[in-house]
Amino acid sequence: MHGTNASRSADAAGGLRPTHPPATGVAALAALIGARLDWIGAAAPTPDSGAAPAADVAVTGVELRAQTVAAGDLFAALPGARAHGAEFAADALARGAVAVLTDEAGLATLAASAAGPVPVLVHPNPRSVLGAASAEIYGNPSRRLRVVGITGTSGKTTTAYLVEAGLTAAGHRAGLVGTIETRIEGRRVPSALTTPEAPQLHALFAVMLERGIDTVVMEVSSHALALGRVDGTHFEIGAFTNLSQDHLDFHRDLDDYFAAKARLFAPDEAVHADRAVVCVDDDWGRAMAQVAGSATTVSTAGEAADADWTVSDVDATGDGSQQFLATGPDGTARRVSLRLPGGYNVANALLALATLDACGVDLDRAIAGIGSVDVPGRVQRVDRGQDFLAVVDYAHKPGALEAVIATLRGQSNGRIAVVVGAGGDRDQGKRPIMGEVAARGADLLVITDDNPRSEDPATIRAAVREGALGVPAAERGEVREFADRAEAIADAVAWAGTGDVVLVAGKGHEIGQEINGVKHPFDDREVLGAAIERRRGNADTTHGGGDR
Repeated sequence: MHGTNASRSADAAGGLRPTHPPATGVAALAALIGARLDWIGAAAPTPDSGAAPAADVAVTGVELRAQTVAAGDLFAALPGARAHGAEFAADALARGAVAVLTDEAGLATLAASAAGPVPVLVHPNPRSVLGAASAEIYGNPSRRLRVVGITGTSGKTTTAYLVEAGLTAAGHRAGLVGTIETRIEGRRVPSALTTPEAPQLHALFAVMLERGIDTVVMEVSSHALALGRVDGTHFEIGAFTNLSQDHLDFHRDLDDYFAAKARLFAPDEAVHADRAVVCVDDDWGRAMAQVAGSATTVSTAGEAADADWTVSDVDATGDGSQQFLATGPDGTARRVSLRLPGGYNVANALLALATLDACGVDLDRAIAGIGSVDVPGRVQRVDRGQDFLAVVDYAHKPGALEAVIATLRGQSNGRIAVVVGAGGDRDQGKRPIMGEVAARGADLLVITDDNPRSEDPATIRAAVREGALGVPAAERGEVREFADRAEAIADAVAWAGTGDVVLVAGKGHEIGQEINGVKHPFDDREVLGAAIERRRGNADTTHGGGDR
């Protein structure tokens, strides 16, 4: 059953929550997700027992973490790699959870430890139905919004920002869910994951709906698709940027990685989008268009001139901005201005434009919005009045690093210094490739620590260095190494001459460096700006990073 529950905080400990959530009966919820309804702590209530029958027990929220449970929640006690969520159910119930979703092992744990009577929804794979349960509990908000999902290896964030800006310029009330931040009409909400877990995601959709949002643009990672974080979401439009090596610590191989992305497009998948917009500049994009069956295709490559959206007359300027003509299915060519450099950003902008067209917005107004976008940590210039170009970029994958180096090389007649490392506890196979790509593209490569996390930083740097030194000496630049990232950045700044370029890659918008489980404050933009100011003899280091 659905009804209106008492008002609750929109900023509960577990994240944003709707102010007036519906109340969902556990019996109906169990039937919807195919779970068995059981009880712990006592026999199932009967009409004359004085306890509430199952149909009258209602939940108004759902949570995975016991410490962030709110009164009225369904606690999802899932099996984990190190512990079973049922071990924390007593805490969740003490905090106000009124029902539990778990498996048979979780039920056994609950029966041995928890007081009752408490209804338990038992499912052989509770994670697989958590998305559907979360959507139902919050009133299926994604079906009352237009949700645009953007996936791919590189370009998700930039494309999402471009689409959001285009929607806003065209008069829509847009929300954004992404790597850098979650925004509700400009209000920033911190985002730890590219895509939140299903309970937080559907609660967020419900909040956006309450606040009058009509369209949500969200990045959709392969992890989110593989782990069911977006299950229960109705995507009106799915957009695909590209695919290259990444996350092979999680996926078996590139085919497995592709298959995870394809969940957003394959007609037989529950989360497939109603409409697909696919960049077909590479083989993976062309394969994804085939998976979708019916897709709007975009291409910046001449050999794919049969795409629905194409590009011509690209004109890049010295300050990093560019213009191009975008021609759509109706044959109309539109002039698009873009503040972001690089051919890959032309591809991102074209994909955004085609996605906005699929949304049915006024394209002339949307194009004006696209032309205003700067993306934090994506080819972001740091200007302290120096006579060389200094840029921070999030490129932490071989393909992205190669692309941004090529972009900066194409815009400068000077030399290029690249400061880069690789993250710990992530895909180890890409580390030597990162070193190789940077060594081939840079005049100076400064290898340093990224986020070593729990790994030995020296071991990570050695893998990057091995790839760099594997490039013949005649084909690579000078290679240096500093464990301390600030020292590495300062070394590159000291090296740069008039007209040169310093690229600090890998962390982009991030404001911390994770070492042995501790996140230390570290912002590449701040550190790069301070190094430039010291070089110029300016003692004032109070400026923030960013475009100036």
